[in-house]
Amino acid sequence: MRYELYYWPEIQGRGEFVRLALEEAGADYVDVARKRGRKAVEAFFARPRERHPPYAPPALKAGSRVIGQTANILFYLGARHGLAPKDQAGALWAHQLQLTIADMVVHIHDTHHPVSGWIYYEEQKPAALRRTADFWRYRMPKFMGYFERVIAKSGGPYLLGRRLSYVDLSLFQIIEGLRYAFPRRMKRFEKRMPSVIALHDLVIKRPRIVAYLKSERRIPFSQWGIYRYFKELDQ
Repeated sequence: MRYELYYWPEIQGRGEFVRLALEEAGADYVDVARKRGRKAVEAFFARPRERHPPYAPPALKAGSRVIGQTANILFYLGARHGLAPKDQAGALWAHQLQLTIADMVVHIHDTHHPVSGWIYYEEQKPAALRRTADFWRYRMPKFMGYFERVIAKSGGPYLLGRRLSYVDLSLFQIIEGLRYAFPRRMKRFEKRMPSVIALHDLVIKRPRIVAYLKSERRIPFSQWGIYRYFKELDQ
C-alpha cells in the first residue's frame, strides 16, 4: 500500500511525528503537499463527500481509508508496521503515551503564542515570557520526569522496554525541537533527564532515521510551526 500524507509543505509541525514513523517503517508514502503543493491539501480537506472527514492536517490516506489526528494515525501505523505492541493492553499504553506527548506539544507551542496563534509573537511577547518561564519551571520537569519514570519502569532503553515504538520516535522529535527552540535552556536541563536523552541518542543512530535526517524529505526547523527560536525566551 502506498500511503498519502496530507500536511503543510513548509513546516515539520505535527506531520513530522507521522513522517518519522513512516520513515522508520520503510513505508511507501508520498508527502502530498511537497509533491503537488499546498492547494492539494486544502482541496483534500474540502472534499464534500468524505464520509469521515478529518478536522485538520495531518491526515493519512491508506487505500480508501482516511485517518485524522496525529495520535490516531500513529496508532494505526504502529499496528501495521511493528511499531507498537500487538496486544490490546500494550497498544493502548503506547497510545496513552502518545496522547501525553500531544499534550506537551500544545504547551511547547504556547510558549511563543500563549494568547492566540492568529496574532504575531511581537504582539504577545510579555505573555510569552511569562508562559515560557512557567513552562520551564513547572511543565518541563513534570513531563520529562514522567517519561524518565516510564523508561525506568519499562526496563529501557525505550519507553516500552527493549523494542522501539512510534512513541520513542515522537519523543525524539520533541527533544530535537526543544534543542532548536531553546538551545541554552536545554543544555542546562538535559542532565535532569538522562534516560530520555539516551533514548534520543539511540533513535538518531537508526539507519532509516539517519538516512531521513540527511535527505531533502526532512523539512528544516524554522520560525514557523511548533518550535520557534526567540533569543529572549531562551535565557
